[in-house]
Amino acid sequence: MADWADTRVSLAGQGALVGVAMTASAAGACLANVAGIQVTARVVTGISIAAGNSILVLRRGSVYWAIATLGPAPAVPPSLPSTGQDTGSTPPPPSDPAPTPKPTVTTGTLVCPPIATSTWRDGSWRTDIGSSTSADTFQGRYGGSGFGRNSGFAFYGSKPRSIAGATVTKATVRLRRLTSGDYGQRSPTLRLVTQSTRPAGFPTLNESTTGPVLGVVYQVSPWETTFTIPTSWGQAMVDGTRGGLAINISSDDPYIRLAGRGSWSAAWTLTLYWRRSS
Repeated sequence: MADWADTRVSLAGQGALVGVAMTASAAGACLANVAGIQVTARVVTGISIAAGNSILVLRRGSVYWAIATLGPAPAVPPSLPSTGQDTGSTPPPPSDPAPTPKPTVTTGTLVCPPIATSTWRDGSWRTDIGSSTSADTFQGRYGGSGFGRNSGFAFYGSKPRSIAGATVTKATVRLRRLTSGDYGQRSPTLRLVTQSTRPAGFPTLNESTTGPVLGVVYQVSPWETTFTIPTSWGQAMVDGTRGGLAINISSDDPYIRLAGRGSWSAAWTLTLYWRRSS
């Protein structure tokens, strides 16, 4: 039979609702409290309802149907179906291995001022141009001079090896051209040197590359630069197989003078950019 209780509060469109049986089911119906509204609910055949049961109520048109009783929550969570094995001693099934942790990458910059700048000429280190460990560095022979060719050197000691094991990603050197020879733009020839400290005799020269194009300071620009040398050269210094840089040619020209550390504090400063994985 129709129940007009919902004319006060509409439950239309609410779907299945949970109510409380106010009476036991009898003659296929019971009284129930649904959302604060007392309704007469028809009971689905086969369901027995006692007063106080929580019931699942479904509305169809103006008729309420008690379609199930709701039991209490289980006291113990359900267990997995038995496999006939002692799960207490059976190891868990294998899973995919954890991914390999990504390596930690450290990067840095190492600044290496030269421990000595010197020029070699006629079988010895020049002392007529200042201290033999902070002198300017010359390349070639001055036109008409009776002296031999010059070769200039910068030595870096042990500091590059302080990051041994690192990978060099870039290497630069600071250079400034001073007055000597003509004022036109000229390029020195850079050489990689085996020794890291100044030897008594002529150092061992190795790889070569063309240096920067420079004019004379305050006369022809540019006269100063931060020049990128081959990355492999920086790596060789870190690895300890090389230790210095030089300007050297097998002919007289171009005659070039580059500042040593006594003339310019930044002269021949080597900067190594590096990374390391761990």
